Amino acid sequence: MAIETGIATSSKEVNKPRRHFLIGATSLVGSFGMIGATAPFVAAWTPSAQARAFAAPIRINISKLKPGELLGPVQAWRGMPVFVVYRTAEVLQRLETDVAELRDPGSEREQQPTYAKNIWRSRRPEIGVYLGVCTHLSCAPKYFGAVEPLEWDANWKGGFYCMCHGSQYDLAGRVRKGVPAPANLEVPPYSFEGDDVIVIGVDEHHA
Repeated sequence: MAIETGIATSSKEVNKPRRHFLIGATSLVGSFGMIGATAPFVAAWTPSAQARAFAAPIRINISKLKPGELLGPVQAWRGMPVFVVYRTAEVLQRLETDVAELRDPGSEREQQPTYAKNIWRSRRPEIGVYLGVCTHLSCAPKYFGAVEPLEWDANWKGGFYCMCHGSQYDLAGRVRKGVPAPANLEVPPYSFEGDDVIVIGVDEHHA
């Protein structure tokens, strides 16, 4: 009996360190497994460099933009073209008076920051900044700034025309009645750095 007890006691002494080793090893493997399972989850919430660049503000120099012109080449912000147009005094006057054919002349829909909720839909009357995306099916309207008869409108007074489905906007990006587009062109958040640089994506509320 004494011999058996001695053997039993010896076995426990040998197995105890082994047991601790196995428990520790198992815990370590489990920890690595948990880290491995968590890493993809954390990575999914961390924006990539490409995503950050996609959402970053852009700066547009308008020093060479002349009255009556649309800035070219057209810049892109968040994958959308940005129209920057320099309006003449005659255009500004027309924007105040030619409102009968417009669907939302007073910009009642929330498609622009508060500082652009005016006749010109802009910070500065002469400089208009709009996203060049048709509010019908997200096509890209074209700029036709001159007052001249065109194929789709014999009394064209300047603006943007979507050739895909015929939607028309004036030079403040306001949509006309009777076209597929339901709303005005969107005005992105923007601000000025000096007189000649527009920062798209940054304003008083979007820093």
